[in-house]
Amino acid sequence: MLAALPVAALVAIAWVYLFVAHGWFWRTDQRLPGGDGPGGEPVRWPSVTAVVPARDEAAVIGGTLPSLLTQEYPGALRVVLIDDESTDGTADAAMRVAAGLAGAGAAGAPLTVLAGLPPPAGWAGKVWAMSQGLRAAGNADYVLFTDADIAYAPGTLTALVRAAESDDRVLVSQMALLRTDTPAERLLIPAFVYFFAMLYPFRRVNARGGRTAAAAGGCMLVRRAALEAAGGLAPISAARIDDVAFGRLLKRSGHDCWLGFSTNVVSTRRYGSLAEIWDMVARSAYTQLRYSPAALAGTVAGMVLLYVLPVAAVIAGLAVVAGGGPPWLAIAGLLAWTTMTVSYIPVLRLSGLSAALAPCLPLISVLYTAMTVSSALRHRAGRGGAWKGRTVGHQGRRSRQPGGR
Repeated sequence: MLAALPVAALVAIAWVYLFVAHGWFWRTDQRLPGGDGPGGEPVRWPSVTAVVPARDEAAVIGGTLPSLLTQEYPGALRVVLIDDESTDGTADAAMRVAAGLAGAGAAGAPLTVLAGLPPPAGWAGKVWAMSQGLRAAGNADYVLFTDADIAYAPGTLTALVRAAESDDRVLVSQMALLRTDTPAERLLIPAFVYFFAMLYPFRRVNARGGRTAAAAGGCMLVRRAALEAAGGLAPISAARIDDVAFGRLLKRSGHDCWLGFSTNVVSTRRYGSLAEIWDMVARSAYTQLRYSPAALAGTVAGMVLLYVLPVAAVIAGLAVVAGGGPPWLAIAGLLAWTTMTVSYIPVLRLSGLSAALAPCLPLISVLYTAMTVSSALRHRAGRGGAWKGRTVGHQGRRSRQPGGR
């Protein structure tokens, strides 16, 4: 027990550091510069083309595409949907949405549906679909890259463009509010956002001239000229974590970017079970570690130390106290666990969930650690990055799953 005390004390100090000095990563107050109200409007509202890569999204497109087509944006807006080799009638579903809006007399942005070409060697499927959409955007001032499962509240696009123009950012990205309806979603999805913010503290991403770079792939508004000056999407053609790569591409080109939270950009993607969330994380977790066994080992050790050891220290420390020993081990563990718990509460509240779930973060971290190990095992087995019948392996090698496309 005496040997465990210095380790527990160091972990407690680490949590205090993370809480006060790691870019305030746990706070959810990074909202659009200038707010959502009027003021600071551009002299001329720039043109925008929204690009929607869609692969087998017929089930969700009817509930999300109307929110994009009916944005009352003051400038020119058009929507381009890239049907990424879908087999479920995604293109037809999108056209029915546009026809339904027109039939109901609703004013909507023009919709273009393009049949996506198969990805060339070395290209990840989504990035290739985005690239085709970028070409179709023509001379638009801005391109909004968005996912097929993302729904937008009225006025959201106007607020995005206002923020980009008034705050002089070439990239404005918002983390979509993820669903927390099923038990698996309530347990695990807020932690997905929490861990992402810990890896890429939003305040540091937003610091002008800072090195931290990231974006949220569901909603990325970018100045087209700046993106093309950076080489377009070719420099990140093989990226599996395309949003982070996208942010890095623009920051390394000397541009200022912005990333924040939102309740006006909502993901309708449903994860009904632990297995579905497991697959979602395992697709790219090992990619995040650059396919490095050493990084995997370090990550597992770090997760155990940061999240599991505090609970073990509290339990062991209480046993020491019960035996008449000093309380220091229990105090160190409790300090770390409490700091961790408090840091998780804002993300839970953003998701509309009770703070009573916050003490469960150690258990949740164990599950995410297991998903990361599973991701590494899948890559070693040649099944890394499997998604909707398409597998993209290490260094962009592309293969097909049995029965896939």
